[in-house]
Amino acid sequence: MDIVSIFPAWVLTHGPALLVVLPLMMAVLTALAPNKNIAGVNIPWVMTGGTVVVCAILAFSVLMQVLSHGPINYAMGGWEPPIGIAYYIDALNAPILLLITLVAVLCTLYALPSVSAEVEPKKRAPFYAAFLVSFAGLLGMVTTGDAFNVFVFLEVSSISTYVLVAMGASRDRRALTAAYNYLIMGSIGATFLVIGIGFLYMQTGTLNMIDIARILQESGPDSRVVKLAFAFIVVGLGLKLAMFPLHTWLPGAYAYAPSFMTAFLAATATKAALYLLLRFTFTIFDPSWGFVGKSLMYLLAGMGILGMMVASLQAIFQNDLRRVLAFSSVAQVGYMLLGIGMATTLGVTAGYLHMINHAIMKGALFLAVGAFWYRFGITQVSDMRGLGKTMPLTMAAFTIAGLSLIGVPGTVGFVSKLALARAAAENGWWWAIGVIVVTSILAIVYIGRLIEQAYFHEPPNQGGGTLAKNEAPLIMLIPLWILAISALVFGINAEWTTSLARTAADVLSGGPIVNMPYIAGGH
Repeated sequence: MDIVSIFPAWVLTHGPALLVVLPLMMAVLTALAPNKNIAGVNIPWVMTGGTVVVCAILAFSVLMQVLSHGPINYAMGGWEPPIGIAYYIDALNAPILLLITLVAVLCTLYALPSVSAEVEPKKRAPFYAAFLVSFAGLLGMVTTGDAFNVFVFLEVSSISTYVLVAMGASRDRRALTAAYNYLIMGSIGATFLVIGIGFLYMQTGTLNMIDIARILQESGPDSRVVKLAFAFIVVGLGLKLAMFPLHTWLPGAYAYAPSFMTAFLAATATKAALYLLLRFTFTIFDPSWGFVGKSLMYLLAGMGILGMMVASLQAIFQNDLRRVLAFSSVAQVGYMLLGIGMATTLGVTAGYLHMINHAIMKGALFLAVGAFWYRFGITQVSDMRGLGKTMPLTMAAFTIAGLSLIGVPGTVGFVSKLALARAAAENGWWWAIGVIVVTSILAIVYIGRLIEQAYFHEPPNQGGGTLAKNEAPLIMLIPLWILAISALVFGINAEWTTSLARTAADVLSGGPIVNMPYIAGGH
């Protein structure tokens, strides 16, 4: 039986639009909802949870439809481009839609106690509303087939995210500085992106991605305007995805945002930006053009290697627990860029696979860190003493995700690092294999000292005795352990995730997206 047939016809027809429209509409209703509890459950939280669950179902239906029947090109309102705006979903972005929505479901479940502890009661409804706006912006970035709408949705997501990071000021006032820094850097990145899109419009006279790709193929790569467009877009998206050395906004944003938002951002935001980099570089521009191919090899792969080394070293010397993991995220982005920079099917498959796997393991790590703060107010590495005894279940999940980050066999981290090493060997980049090994050893150092504090030190004294066992609430443990178990399941049997990555790489190896008919629409 075709699994697509289980979904109603209206879901299959209008799923791409509903993915974006639904959370935007619900954000308004959530902001206006009374900030009250019914049977101990917060009303805005219920509205948010229901929205993200529906979006996850829609994302799954879209993925199954794409895998079974090919790409979807949805003409909004029935107005076909260039008059109207299209949403374009294929095997490259459909898995990312599912990833974002599933992470949102898990993080929202976790948010009930976490947001109650970290956000003032009067701000909770606006907090959930801002989250839904950020969520809708990420989905819009990934689904839209219009270049200018990429910028619009990126700003929708970014502006709401700045607000969400700043709301961490209830826990730590440094969140305000981090949000301001994120605002400045994010605005610079968005400006570069929109200038690049403007150059593309100057050259092609259209904003539809398929039309842009077709016209660029016809006109060729010799135009100076095209080269300028490519340069501005790569720098703008590089800043958004925290490519070294454009990553300076990330450590503060991750360290001081509310725990729920840190986990969501770490697992989704840089992934959406990385998707856009893949989309523009491989399917709008053409890697066979000299300046594109050299940029992939020397800029993306080169900055990826530097990021892997420098950020891993920085993580070792951090005392703040979240900053350790934040610099680790910069290093992991480097792994992804290394795979993409190879510009081979195997390399892009490995980079894409590591993107999926990083969302799983880094999401689990930040959820665990949020639970540490929730129970004991832990923010420093030294505060982790004895957590293996006081929070054994939470620490066990943290350890599994940490081992995956190192790349221990049987975890998702090992699967994607091995794929990267194979791709590098196929490309003759033996030095890159050495860098992967060295940075994995550095990961042993900075993750190992966290695990050592938790399992080889006694809990601190309090009131004349050691801290008693005090595990995280069940509603926080469930999403944490779902991700931790996923890190093991997809590490032992990676067939499904690898097939998704390989299919995405096949889309990219097919070259620019041209001559795509509009097979769905709001008619």
